[in-house]
Amino acid sequence: MPEARQAPFVEIAGVSKSYAGVTALSDVGFAIAPGEVVCLAGENGSGKSTLIKVLSGVVRPDRGGVTIDGEADRVRSPRDAIAAGIQVIFQDFSLFPNLSVAENVAFSTELAEGRRLVRRSQMRAIAAAAFERVGVAIDLERRVDMLSVADKQLVAICRALASKARLIVMDEPTTALTEREVRSLLAIIRRLSDDGVAVLFVSHKLAEIFEVCEKIVVLRNGAKVAEGPAGDFDLAGLAFHMTGRRFAETAPAPLPDGRPVVLEVERLSRAGLLEDVSLSLRSGEVLGITGLLGSGRTALAKALFGLLPLDSGRIAVDGREVMLGSPRDAIAAGIGYVPEDRLTEGLFLSQSIARNIAVGRLDAHRAGAGFVDRSSLDREVADWIRQLRIVAPDAEAPVQSLSGGNQQRVVLARWLATAPKVLVLNGPTVGVDIGSKADIHAVVARLSAEGMGVIVISDDLPEVLGTCHRILVMKAGRIVEEIAGGSLSEGDLTRKLAA
Repeated sequence: MPEARQAPFVEIAGVSKSYAGVTALSDVGFAIAPGEVVCLAGENGSGKSTLIKVLSGVVRPDRGGVTIDGEADRVRSPRDAIAAGIQVIFQDFSLFPNLSVAENVAFSTELAEGRRLVRRSQMRAIAAAAFERVGVAIDLERRVDMLSVADKQLVAICRALASKARLIVMDEPTTALTEREVRSLLAIIRRLSDDGVAVLFVSHKLAEIFEVCEKIVVLRNGAKVAEGPAGDFDLAGLAFHMTGRRFAETAPAPLPDGRPVVLEVERLSRAGLLEDVSLSLRSGEVLGITGLLGSGRTALAKALFGLLPLDSGRIAVDGREVMLGSPRDAIAAGIGYVPEDRLTEGLFLSQSIARNIAVGRLDAHRAGAGFVDRSSLDREVADWIRQLRIVAPDAEAPVQSLSGGNQQRVVLARWLATAPKVLVLNGPTVGVDIGSKADIHAVVARLSAEGMGVIVISDDLPEVLGTCHRILVMKAGRIVEEIAGGSLSEGDLTRKLAA
């Protein structure tokens, strides 16, 4: 990356924004130079999203503004931002799934030039030039809905480059990527920087921040609380600036001898997904299951919750064999499941927090004649909100209004309310901020201490190493190795996964 930076391309100065009297941003300002990679760090609710909307012209600030190349108040709309060279890549990428790679990359460019007829050869040329710029080859005729998440992200980056982007804002770009894909993306960001394209990198994954970013800007409660070269921060200090809290390194408490087995899995198989998978889980044990994308870890999670029919195998809970033909069967057997994608699989987004928590417990609050004892239900919901520290205006707020971390706590509350014997957590902290992550890990430790059997399925290696008594490594649908918790480092585990 360049050693000496030029004059700023973008200057954000004194930006403040409130919604209905609630302050989202308060006097925030910093600069981004051409080719500079800047991390915008902060917990959910810190103001990052609002600042991105101001920078991209979606939201007008109450005070302050955005200066481009020394020209003040130049960004008044998304069109202004794009014309100035500011492009935002959101988590959903905002691509046309039914169009080809070339069409997605070149569409905005052709539209901006007022083209009324499709010029496929020109579209291919525009797309090819953009992919050459990032040093990646891809089939330009392939439909976008057939691509992997990583390739869709490359299409979004190349679309921005084709539109002459000078600053690319990447919002949580590595959430759904494998370790290898993350390495590739970080290399592309470095290449963009060398080419003079600035990047504003928004991520909850602190290790990635230090790998690729030159400068870090930290927001907390809408205000800038720290700014400086990345070398001036460390993991603990950055976490403190983001949350105002200190986090000690965690390790699971030792599991006492003689704990009974609560879950036995013998030789589960499903053609193409699982092959001869066997494991056991003891009361109070936290069992980690990790592997690269496609290793079979999510297939195993779904099999344990009755979502994936099996060709063969046996599952027993508390020594009794159970047939898991559906989630209803799994729940009746005492198995709870927190899915990896809480938005599409774990929550009723338009419904209230209270309804999402209580949906599995309505029978316990029956008042007779088909009615629900609302006061009893409300007390239980309030207790779970308190226990899991769910931050919300009230229990009737829709779940979709909450931050990712608080949404994940609502999913946890729903399953904990059913008092399962076994809780399967698939990617329990995907997309949540560092404070929520620490709180969820504390919940896992508490459940372990109370005797619940917990399975943590994750490719977040520090998470697995910091919470689990044992770790099972999966590859190609098989369990290939069992590792005692605390017996190896993150680097050692990374090498085992990549081998």
